[in-house]
Amino acid sequence: MIVQGSLNAQGLRFAIVISRFNETISVRLLDGAKDCILRHGGAEDSVAVFYCPGSFEIPVVAQRLSKSGKYDAIICIGAVIRGETPHFDYIAAEAAKGVAQVALSGGCPVMFGILTADTTEQAMERSGGKAGNRGWDAALGAIEMVRLLEQIK
Repeated sequence: MIVQGSLNAQGLRFAIVISRFNETISVRLLDGAKDCILRHGGAEDSVAVFYCPGSFEIPVVAQRLSKSGKYDAIICIGAVIRGETPHFDYIAAEAAKGVAQVALSGGCPVMFGILTADTTEQAMERSGGKAGNRGWDAALGAIEMVRLLEQIK
């Protein structure tokens, strides 16, 4: 037996948690996520967007949204770009751990669409450049995970 989720967003409700830090990149990821949802049958009014200061704060917002029971999936997007100090390592690691913790303890799929890049150029490539759009990828994963979990219940 093979069980897999369909890519039909019709009737699903999504929360997108987006970081204002590196907003030029984050907005491109947001556009990709929303486009993916719409192209897979989701309605524009089925997407709620929640801005927070940075990627470090994303898990707190995602956790509150997950506990609300209002959304079928939560998509976390942002960009952490390496600088000259170890700050990148701490923020990237804690954002990833936090989102993973919410995903495992929450009531719905929580997708990690936070870019971690060495340069702004790399982040631009992954947010709508030749390397694709990780916001789109996170939204596609959210749709598939909701539909997969529906079949497991």
